Amino acid sequence: MDSIRIKDKCFRISLSETEIKQRVKSLAEEMSRDLEGKNPLFLAVLNGSFIFAADLIREMTIPCEISFVKLASYQGTTSTGKIHEVIGINEDLSGRTVVIIEDIVESGQTMKRMIEQIGTRNPASVQICTLFFKPEKLKENLNLDYVAFRIPDDFIVGYGLDYDQGGRGLRHIYTIVDNK
Repeated sequence: MDSIRIKDKCFRISLSETEIKQRVKSLAEEMSRDLEGKNPLFLAVLNGSFIFAADLIREMTIPCEISFVKLASYQGTTSTGKIHEVIGINEDLSGRTVVIIEDIVESGQTMKRMIEQIGTRNPASVQICTLFFKPEKLKENLNLDYVAFRIPDDFIVGYGLDYDQGGRGLRHIYTIVDNK
């Protein structure tokens, strides 16, 4: 189905499941080469990154570990700008290569807060891997190490991303058609 309705909004397909899976596989190949011998700890930011994180980890060809953190900054289709930590980091990060897995980077505020928190735990390095990046929305000075897709400032759902908790399980990425 090319277009869908979630609650009061209409969306149309902008990226197919096939395109997403191909890009995730090539990203995992690149990361596996770059992180060879480091046994990285992936920190997946819930809820939005869970499908991306699962697919990425399954495509990794090196030993790695995964854990989850939950931060929230959205209400409906707009970021509130206030990040609330819901579930914290429980692993020892000292000397570890840490890779934050995010579903989407817009302003960069969530990533800035994550990096600040992780930095106090003495990791060897902290890298960022995001499925989507909206360059025109970035407000923080961040180095995004791995970006699957650079996208315009449109609201999207599917593949883990939601609109008011709807649409997370969609296999494709859908872009909002109307914002009424």
